[in-house]
Amino acid sequence: MAGMLQLRKVQILQGFVQSVARNWPQSMVSRNKTAHETILARVSVEYIVNKTLRNILLMAYATTNPYTGEKLKTFPDATDQEIQTALTEAYDAFKAWRHTSFAERAKVMTAAAQILRRDIDKYARLITLEMGKIYAEAKAETILSAEIFEYYAARAEALLAPEKLPVANAAEGDATLIHQPQGIVFAVEPWNFPYYQVARIIAPQLSAGNTVLLKHASNVPQCAAAFDTLMQEAGLPKGAFRNLYAARHHTEVILSDPRVCGVALTGSEGAGTVIAGIAAKALKKSTMELGGSDAFIVLDDADLEKTVKWAVFGRHWNAGQVCVSAKRIIVADAIYDRFVEMYKKGVAELKAGDPMDPATQLAPLSSQKAADDLLAQVEEAKKHGAHVEVIGGPVPEKGAFFRPMLMTNLHKDNAARLWEFFGPVTQLYRAKDDANAIRIANDSPYGLGGAVFTKDTKRGVKVAEQIYTGMVYVNHPTMVKADLPFGGVARSGYGRELIGLGIKEFVNHKLIDVVDIDAPF
Repeated sequence: MAGMLQLRKVQILQGFVQSVARNWPQSMVSRNKTAHETILARVSVEYIVNKTLRNILLMAYATTNPYTGEKLKTFPDATDQEIQTALTEAYDAFKAWRHTSFAERAKVMTAAAQILRRDIDKYARLITLEMGKIYAEAKAETILSAEIFEYYAARAEALLAPEKLPVANAAEGDATLIHQPQGIVFAVEPWNFPYYQVARIIAPQLSAGNTVLLKHASNVPQCAAAFDTLMQEAGLPKGAFRNLYAARHHTEVILSDPRVCGVALTGSEGAGTVIAGIAAKALKKSTMELGGSDAFIVLDDADLEKTVKWAVFGRHWNAGQVCVSAKRIIVADAIYDRFVEMYKKGVAELKAGDPMDPATQLAPLSSQKAADDLLAQVEEAKKHGAHVEVIGGPVPEKGAFFRPMLMTNLHKDNAARLWEFFGPVTQLYRAKDDANAIRIANDSPYGLGGAVFTKDTKRGVKVAEQIYTGMVYVNHPTMVKADLPFGGVARSGYGRELIGLGIKEFVNHKLIDVVDIDAPF
């Protein structure tokens, strides 16, 4: 019976997402597209949602070491009753937590940061074990997570301070905008940064007085559980944050609950389409940080040696499994050949191996399935005319490794140019001038980040201003810092994470206006 119910849920979901793909508005696909190009983009949408649907019945939470392929531990899905208990405990915690002082909340955030710094080796090893990240990068992620907790411990009160509003005349009264917590925030987070993604939602939302329920990716269950333990040890009241090994159907259960005020999702475009639809049906706010196909623009006056080093790093850190990775490299015609020669050499020198080995520079992908899916994308691109060259050095036979590839000859009729390749596959384009580089950069349905490299920073800023994304860096790959906002536009999602923008996503911006009783209406 349970299997039949699950199958029916999948059938309903399949109909929903396929309807989305068929009716996807041209404005959401890309700007100023021809009818032919729009069809290609819709094919891209269907590819994404169908890929998501293939995973619907594969929600089993398990730790599988990507380097060895060994399945180490499995975790059962939460029961319906466990979900209801978590909702009740989270809302009970909210009723008290919302009234705590900023100083009390800051104490918990500071403690969480201190624990992460103190036990950095333990936390970092868990990341490497579950999703294969190079150990040094896992340690850097742990520190970044601590910095996010520290940022909100120091600044939450000021960020949410009441704001006096200027009014046209005194008769309008004394107007103040206050920012109040609203309830439970549901967080759906991915595996590629299993601590950072959680820290950047729970630190601001707990600091604002909300409580949080987490549904993490199925391949990082121990990282998710580690944050449960972390927050308990930091002194957070019971129920205020909880990791749930939620089944697929629990998402709708949670978002339909009136005690839940919204959902923050970081993940694929397919997942975002489904979750945003469920949230909309329940009239709940959602923020979506989805895919990206960032442009890495190299102008003709760039410092080539330094730029190539950043390009190699920007495409291959975390094995290329980063939403803001430098996926599309666009190089000025005058330096194109030299850049390609240097880039190939730099990629070929990356050493693949054990992610715990300090000498390793290229880690395995998060799973063998991820590697297989990426290869299938590459093969599909080749069928439509793309030229693909393996440019990476040898990789171990064991493990979910993927040799870096370079993809060129991506013409207008190849839908693959609109896809996100989540791994070490570089799309390379030649630009005749700055205007052409901007056009190529904007020829994407995504709008997350981007980078421009030039010795003339004014020129770089001018180019950056014309790129339709949420973030552009000049002379640096897109990066993540605790004190900088993060988010995108178009099919990369909506809403912002971090700083004041992030902490205000799920609070009630309430106007209080004290007006003289004799003032005119």
